[in-house]
Amino acid sequence: MEKLLDILRELHPETDFETETRLVDGGVLSSFDIVMLITRIEEEFDVVIPARDIVPEHFNSAKALYTLIEKISEQDD
Repeated sequence: MEKLLDILRELHPETDFETETRLVDGGVLSSFDIVMLITRIEEEFDVVIPARDIVPEHFNSAKALYTLIEKISEQDD
């Protein structure tokens, strides 16, 4: 989780990603941020995020995003 938080903080150091639950719905992350985030996550975690999983509910919080990463990682095993 810490690696994910580091990636998020690089995008928006002013945001408390440990408590924020409206990253997309609240406008913290732009569509460009999400594209950059997906690229970094795929590189750092060695996963591929399917297009069907690129929905606001998976990107509204660090916890939701980390859960998605874990789910994808488990499917790849």
